[in-house]
Amino acid sequence: MKLILFSKMLQDQSIDELADLAVDLGIDGYDLAVRPGHPVNPDNVRQALSQATATFRDRGLDIPLITANPDLIDPTAAGVDELLAAMAAAGVPRVKLGYYKIDLSADYWVAVDRCREQLTAWGEKAKSHGVQVVYHTHSNRCMGLNAGMLSHLLRGLDPQGVGAYLDTGHLTGEGEEFALALAMQRQHLSAVSLKDFLLQRESHNGHGRKTRTVVEAGQGMTDFTAVFESLHEIDYEGPASIHCEFGVGEADFAAAVERETAFFIDLRQRLFNL
Repeated sequence: MKLILFSKMLQDQSIDELADLAVDLGIDGYDLAVRPGHPVNPDNVRQALSQATATFRDRGLDIPLITANPDLIDPTAAGVDELLAAMAAAGVPRVKLGYYKIDLSADYWVAVDRCREQLTAWGEKAKSHGVQVVYHTHSNRCMGLNAGMLSHLLRGLDPQGVGAYLDTGHLTGEGEEFALALAMQRQHLSAVSLKDFLLQRESHNGHGRKTRTVVEAGQGMTDFTAVFESLHEIDYEGPASIHCEFGVGEADFAAAVERETAFFIDLRQRLFNL
């Protein structure tokens, strides 16, 4: 299993600086955000992605996953073929798509059918380039917000074209055990996101409701031992993306990233012996 760092929170760092950081942290590479304002972005992806992968591979690092903008959901959108072709040329096998949002005023199963049509088209287009798209389990009324709902979208689709991207934090927030999620999505599993959520009760209209905070790994309610044991049982060899989306001050962020990556490196060593 490759431990990689999501570069979303490191937008101001150059590719060389990201490579230096990865070596210092002892991780295997990056889940590279290919978004506006980042070193590799939709405007320069054709050249910059290959240059980035070359830089990383010269340092013994890899980019097994890139993350597109959250609004990239239409397989016919401008720039899609250029992005997929750039991935193929750079040897980057996966891209995380954006999110289809749930409209509570619409028929859910009609929305499922529409999403499946879109994802089927994505899969066919990705396979034509020799790459794969992955869809991420994400809360906040996103379609496929847990593995059960993701099954509505992916069941029967070719996993060579469309993969499942399971998020430990969001599954915790949605109350779905990781082992159960894995059982439902093992056929499509392609990537895992490592994130910890602290769930809390707040008062609301004379009763309570659940709130969540992204915290450093080990400070929340995600059972990472169980997560890694489940992945080890299936001999998982894909990427595990460390997100570092916790709310800490700028002065404390670098130290928090070091603690977060060290937490997962130690856990992988103990449970995977890697």
